[in-house]
Amino acid sequence: MNKKLMAGWLILLSIILAIAGCSNADKTQEKPEASSSESAANGKVLVGVSMPTKSLQRWNQDGGYLKEHLEKKGYKVDLQFAENKVESQISQIENMITMGAKVLIIAPIDVNALVNVLDSAKAQDIKVISYDRLIMNTDAVDYYATFDNTIIGRMLGEYIVDQLGLKEGKGPYNFEIVSGPVNDTTAVLFNAAVDVVKPYIDEGKLVVRSGQTTMEQTATPNWEEKEAQARMDNILTAFYTDEHLDAVLCLNDSTSLGTQAALKSAGYGTADKPMPILTGQDADIANVKAIIAGEQSMSIFKDTSYLAGKVADMTDAIIKGSEVSVNDTENYHNGKRVVPSLLLESKFVDKNNYKQLLIDSGYYTEDELK
Repeated sequence: MNKKLMAGWLILLSIILAIAGCSNADKTQEKPEASSSESAANGKVLVGVSMPTKSLQRWNQDGGYLKEHLEKKGYKVDLQFAENKVESQISQIENMITMGAKVLIIAPIDVNALVNVLDSAKAQDIKVISYDRLIMNTDAVDYYATFDNTIIGRMLGEYIVDQLGLKEGKGPYNFEIVSGPVNDTTAVLFNAAVDVVKPYIDEGKLVVRSGQTTMEQTATPNWEEKEAQARMDNILTAFYTDEHLDAVLCLNDSTSLGTQAALKSAGYGTADKPMPILTGQDADIANVKAIIAGEQSMSIFKDTSYLAGKVADMTDAIIKGSEVSVNDTENYHNGKRVVPSLLLESKFVDKNNYKQLLIDSGYYTEDELK
């Protein structure tokens, strides 16, 4: 082969390789970007989860369930606990925004304290789901998910009415109320419970010897067990030295544990001085054990794994741009707007049904309740 022919073949080969290279480059450029759902599957979509504290079983459990359900859907999760410090929660949310979270799921410590930080989230088109407590006074909250607090409040009040036989005209009985923080959305729960028992207070069938019947008078800051115990210590010392306390309406389990501690210190829990009818909410392990032992009468069971799963579904729908499931678009106004809400049902647990609701369902094991 002469030199001219060889040179010709080399030129032709160079042209063919150049064309092939351009073709491959074009294919690379034309490859579509991953959709949001594909990005989520690759762990690229971040969801921020902000819980009040890790020290209460309820929030520790909710945070774990949310992380589990969201990660199963392929999302990256930044789960933070603020240990009941508002400044910490704000700082953690700010960090989630900086990290590029697409959705924030927030159970607020103070429902009125997040206006400015959520304004920043809204400015970056980050969607916000208010979890179990409704964040107030901001239009940056897109959705609210919780158990129906009106129904829960009624269940608490009706349990006391039924157990004391008030509808049958029994009484009078000595009665006290232990509610939650005034800066929480406790008002719906408190009002629903008190609406049930108030007629019996008015006619003297329930006697509140402390005279403390408003949410402010009966409040427990941050639902703290020690705060509930200290208040009940004072009530028992001041008003029940010579009187027996027959029933206490506690709005959640941590306040119920504090109340139990005060009662036992005052000598309750014996045959001569039995524990009063005592309510609670959340069916925490310590409280279910107290129910089994006869130290607490009941607790509202809210399947928080189910709630977390529903919120994960809502998050998935938001990110994928599909319809978000809600069942109330009228009743939850946060001072700025009516927030579309998903309300779930709950049941009460007592000594008669705890095995069926908690053990047979797999929510707890028998060993956990020993």
